[in-house]
Amino acid sequence: MIPRMSTLLITHPACILHDMGPGHPEQPDRLNAILDALDEPEFSALQRSEAGLATLEQIARCHPMDHIERILAAIPEQGLAAIDADTSACKDTGEAALRAAGAVIDAVDAVMTGKSRNAFCAIRPPGHHAEPAKVMGFCLFNNVAIGAEYAIEKYGLERVAIVDFDVHHGNGTQAIAYDRPHLFYASTHQMPLYPGTGRANETGVANNIVNVPLEPMSGSGAFRRAYQEVIIPALHAYRPDLLMVSAGFDAHHADPLAQLMLTEDDYTWITGQLVGFSEECCGGRLVSALEGGYDLAALARSTARHVKGLMAL
Repeated sequence: MIPRMSTLLITHPACILHDMGPGHPEQPDRLNAILDALDEPEFSALQRSEAGLATLEQIARCHPMDHIERILAAIPEQGLAAIDADTSACKDTGEAALRAAGAVIDAVDAVMTGKSRNAFCAIRPPGHHAEPAKVMGFCLFNNVAIGAEYAIEKYGLERVAIVDFDVHHGNGTQAIAYDRPHLFYASTHQMPLYPGTGRANETGVANNIVNVPLEPMSGSGAFRRAYQEVIIPALHAYRPDLLMVSAGFDAHHADPLAQLMLTEDDYTWITGQLVGFSEECCGGRLVSALEGGYDLAALARSTARHVKGLMAL
C-alpha cells in the first residue's frame, strides 16, 4: 500500500529498451540519466512502482483502433523499422509504448484513489506529438491524453486540464483536446520551431486550448509571465478536477534542439506553481509525465528539480 500524501515515481525497464538507433536524440540514456538522479538520497521518500500495460481499449479513447493495430504490427522482430521520418521502432518498442501509456493510467489511479498525493511517470517513448491517427516527433501514443480520458471515464470527472511546458508544442494533445470541452490544454513553447502549431489563436471549441508561443532566446522572464498572466488564470477559470503535466525539459539553455534558454530554477518555479494550483483547485491531484529533454546532464538535473518540487509539502 502506498502511503497517502506521498509522491509516486512510475517507470518500467521496457521504456529503456526502446531504441531508435545510434545518434538519435530520443535515446535510452535519457531515462538512465533521470533514474540515476532520482536514486540520490534526497529522493529516498519517493514511492516507486513499475508501470502496467495499457490495454488497446484504453489507448483507443484517443487513437482509432486500426491505427493502434498498424503501429503494433509495424514493430520489427529484429533491427529497426521506420514508423515516420523521425520515429523508429525496435523489437522492444511495442511493450515500451504500452508501458508508457500504462504508467500514466496507473498514476491516475494512484492519485484519484488517494494512494499518492501526486505522481511522476519516467517513461519513453514520449507522447505529446502523437495525433489521433498520426505518429509524429518520436511519439507513438499520446500518453497524457490517454490518461486524461481514462480519468474522465473511470472516475466520472467533468474536466481534466493538461499543462505542457515542453519547448515543442504538443500538437497531438491539442488535436485530441480541441473538440472535447472536458479537456483543457495549455502550452508554452518556442515558435518558430517544430511542429509549427500552437499559435495563440488556436483556442478549441470551447476556449479550452491556451497557447503562449515564445520567441527563441526568450528566457525565464517571458516563460514565467506566460504562466502568471495567462495560463494559471485560465486554469482557475476552467476549474479542473485533475491536473496533468506534459513535462518536457528541452527548453533548458543546454538543450541542443531549441533555444528558449531556461534554467533548472525555472523548472523548480513552474513545478511550484502547478503544485500550488493543484492543491488549491484539484485536491492536490497532479499527474506528470516525461516528454522531451535531450542534453543528458541538463535533463537529469531539471527532472530532479521537478520531482523534488512534487515532493515538497
